[in-house]
Amino acid sequence: MLRMVALALGGRPGARHTTRLACAVGRSTLLRLLRSLPDPQVVTPRVLGVDEFAWRKGHTYGTVLVDVEGGHVVDLLPDRSADSFAAWLEAHPGVEVICRDRAGCYAEGAQRGAPLAVQVADRWHLLHNLSGAVQRAVSRHRARLREPAKPEIVDPPAALEPVREESPSAARIRARHAEIHQALAQEMNITQISRELRLDRKTVRRYATAASADDLISDERAPYRTILDAYLPYLQQRWEEGCRSTDQLLTELRERGYLGSTRTLRRLTAKLRSTTVKPATPPAPKIREVTGWIVQPPSKVAAEDLAKLEQITARCPELASVTELTRQFAEMLVHRRGEQDLEGWAARAKASPARELRDFVAGLRRDRAAVKAGLSLPYSSGAVEGNVNRIKMIERIMFGRANPDLLRVRVLHGY
Repeated sequence: MLRMVALALGGRPGARHTTRLACAVGRSTLLRLLRSLPDPQVVTPRVLGVDEFAWRKGHTYGTVLVDVEGGHVVDLLPDRSADSFAAWLEAHPGVEVICRDRAGCYAEGAQRGAPLAVQVADRWHLLHNLSGAVQRAVSRHRARLREPAKPEIVDPPAALEPVREESPSAARIRARHAEIHQALAQEMNITQISRELRLDRKTVRRYATAASADDLISDERAPYRTILDAYLPYLQQRWEEGCRSTDQLLTELRERGYLGSTRTLRRLTAKLRSTTVKPATPPAPKIREVTGWIVQPPSKVAAEDLAKLEQITARCPELASVTELTRQFAEMLVHRRGEQDLEGWAARAKASPARELRDFVAGLRRDRAAVKAGLSLPYSSGAVEGNVNRIKMIERIMFGRANPDLLRVRVLHGY
């Protein structure tokens, strides 16, 4: 009973639980019971799975060995080296199939410790490596992901009007008109306003009766012209041709004799930009989104996303090639046709314009036998990944404070 409590809960939590069982014991006693447990007797598995796990994340790692057919942990090794894995295999002959990821140390250890065993590269890791290559290819072509902007729609006036600058006298009239009407709002009469502002009463009355200052500004005066007026037809022509740079327009006007200031030209171009309608360009899809559209089966991608992907591949033939080859590899992986199709696919990918796929193929060829077995045989590292997750859960329950020997006991005894 106490051993079951120690295995399930550990030291301190188990000690608290024993107080409810009328046989209270201390945590040290429970830990001694755990350490005294012998390793369970296991038969050397025919299909062995191997993967790493963290004793302490980012610092020290170990190796977990799993019976793939039975789904249980066979042993935990203190490190993730080829030497320790090879030594375990030599001490436990009889392994026929070894499921592993792409780590080189486990490939070397398997070759040294069990040279006759068939090594199987895990299909999930193969697809994960391919996804990384696709993401790098998409990232390199990120400029092609955005839909090209449509031409700007310009709706300028029929003819540019000269830039009119109000004369100083008109500005004084506007200021005086505002001042007199402000005084009228304060219920001052004509006489009081004329004394306050030192103006003739007739002048004050004329401003007071005018509804706006524009009524007082003479329309008969000749319009105020600027030095830019002579160049307006040329500016309108260049703007309609698509030239939007004020600096470029200024350079061209200087060549034609314009001696005015840059500020005058900027006021005109600002007015033109206010009449230029720019269509809203939809945002570019994210790199991870496009990668998912390429890697996932088309049946699992939304129709609108497939349409976006078709537009992207139409703009970028290299991504079209990446999409086709990726889907062919996924089809080969799902139906386990590696024995028949892998060499042909590798040749097509090697000739692909995408260097990321060429690098991926080079990695496959360095591990050709294991990759071909992974794409042909029904074995995978699914049971191994499940046990790695269980080890993580046990470590969290123990708050990361248990020694490796206690963790090993709990994992091997199925808790």
